[in-house]
Amino acid sequence: MYDRFKRNINYLRISVTDRCNLRCTYCMPAEGVQLMKHDDILSFEEIEAFTRLAVKNGITKVRLTGGEPLVRNGIVDLVKKLAEIEGLEDLSMTTNGQLLDQYAAELKAAGLNRVNISLDTINTERYCQITRSGNLQNVFKGIEAAQQVGLTPIKINAVLMDEPDEEVRQLKSYCEKNELDLRFIHQMNLQTGEFSKVEGGEGGNCSRCNRIRLLANGDVKPCLFSNLGYNIRKLGAKQAINLAIGNKPRSGTYNQSGEFYNIGG
Repeated sequence: MYDRFKRNINYLRISVTDRCNLRCTYCMPAEGVQLMKHDDILSFEEIEAFTRLAVKNGITKVRLTGGEPLVRNGIVDLVKKLAEIEGLEDLSMTTNGQLLDQYAAELKAAGLNRVNISLDTINTERYCQITRSGNLQNVFKGIEAAQQVGLTPIKINAVLMDEPDEEVRQLKSYCEKNELDLRFIHQMNLQTGEFSKVEGGEGGNCSRCNRIRLLANGDVKPCLFSNLGYNIRKLGAKQAINLAIGNKPRSGTYNQSGEFYNIGG
């Protein structure tokens, strides 16, 4: 599928939930957020049907996101259903790693290919401060479990904030020692349209953007930094896909209709 700027759209990100077991300072306020009603969240059957249609029309790569995808009940079953779709070449997941140790083997057996893990620091005190409730040791265990079962290559997503240079060096050293692919993401602001290219990745490079997003409520978004969204329950999956790709902007501007916790980054 090509958009009007001749970009080949072959990558689908699916936010399976807006729930998360962390409260990272750059993602949501300390008091929490207004969550979607359960009836508004797509069922696994709806997600599978949409993904089958998307793959039939040229999508070859799918990434599951959240919120935190591993807090959704039955997530392994969804992975299995998606992994069985003929034509899907790559199925991955972005996770904060808190539950990965428990699920790594099941996810691999179900057909997940690899994981991205959010990790901004390996300083225990700093990690607890950023996440407000996270256990850094759980992330380390999750990384080890993912490596053991072959959910590789593992990419580490680190948001650059005001951490000391020494903390950045420690994180780089940890990733090099453990053969992890580290990518730095500059803090972004959806409402004001502040974003930049990911260091070590393709994110933020609008001229090469090849993705659309399916949100947990059924909206298909052509761009993270755009208010545009086309709901599959209202329009049908095919029309939502066509509208999202047909109206995909040349570059991002701003998004005042969503937040990072329910879009999936």
